[in-house]
Amino acid sequence: MSRLSVLSNPLLLGFEEIERLIDRTGKGNEGYPPYNIERIGPSDDAKEKLRITIALAGFTRDQLEITVEDNQLTVRGRQQDDKAREYLYRGIAARQFTRTFVLADGIEVQSAELSNGLLAIDLVRHEPHRLVRKIEIGSGPD
Repeated sequence: MSRLSVLSNPLLLGFEEIERLIDRTGKGNEGYPPYNIERIGPSDDAKEKLRITIALAGFTRDQLEITVEDNQLTVRGRQQDDKAREYLYRGIAARQFTRTFVLADGIEVQSAELSNGLLAIDLVRHEPHRLVRKIEIGSGPD
């Protein structure tokens, strides 16, 4: 049985990619690690800035990888178990995670910083250029 969506309306041409993005956002994101997304006031050049802050206690810079591919921001973390330690109680597990965020067109990753167990990723939204074109109407065969 095929699935009908709002974006399958014949008047919405070329929006198949948006439907794929919506499907992609719903898959694979569990609750770890927790994160915040905040809007930061506009900068001097009036571009909107956003910040994603991810709580990553115990991770070092070399255990993290941040990539952007096809409008998708991916943060991966990999920790290794320290076999030399003997735990009497272990409440802090060495875990791996992948957290993904789908970025709209015009959003660019500006920087990333790890401080006090918080990874802050700054994004900037570039204002799209408005293009207005007049389409000439040709005469058909007479």
